[in-house]
Amino acid sequence: MFLPTTKKEMKQRNWDQCDVVIVTPDAYIDHPSFATAVIGRMLESKGYRVGILSQPKWRDPESFLALGVPKIAFAVSGGAMDSMVMNYTASKIPRGDDAYCEKGEPYFSQKGDGKRYRIRPDRTINVYTNQIRSVCRDVPIIIGGIEARCEGLRTMTGGRILSGRASSLMQRRTS
Repeated sequence: MFLPTTKKEMKQRNWDQCDVVIVTPDAYIDHPSFATAVIGRMLESKGYRVGILSQPKWRDPESFLALGVPKIAFAVSGGAMDSMVMNYTASKIPRGDDAYCEKGEPYFSQKGDGKRYRIRPDRTINVYTNQIRSVCRDVPIIIGGIEARCEGLRTMTGGRILSGRASSLMQRRTS
């Protein structure tokens, strides 16, 4: 069974709330070559309820609450590659595809639909954390991945980056 990506899938598991919601700009693929799946499965094996929020409509802060407010934290990843590398060539020309999106299509809308915007925003972690913080101030945000540009994971609470490892936050799980 895949990790839940919708409220309907959460209800099938008899969950009313996730412990951790992993947010990623990549399409969700439950395979060990993708960090989102590996981290989600590892947390699940430890007894946490993990949901995956894949490719949220980042211009709408409410879309980050599609799985509800998590009990412990949002875990935000910039994806399998840095967003600026995925969105632009070395000559700073916007790329016309995205290998980590369904059918390689990097836009939410199709040609002819009016103004289009990318599925993966520039500087994804900054955009995602700002949007989450605007609708959910009291829940910690854990950032990680290549775009976080750090060793291990950092925890961001109330706009401050706290030193320490994400595991210390996870040990404080409330029932």
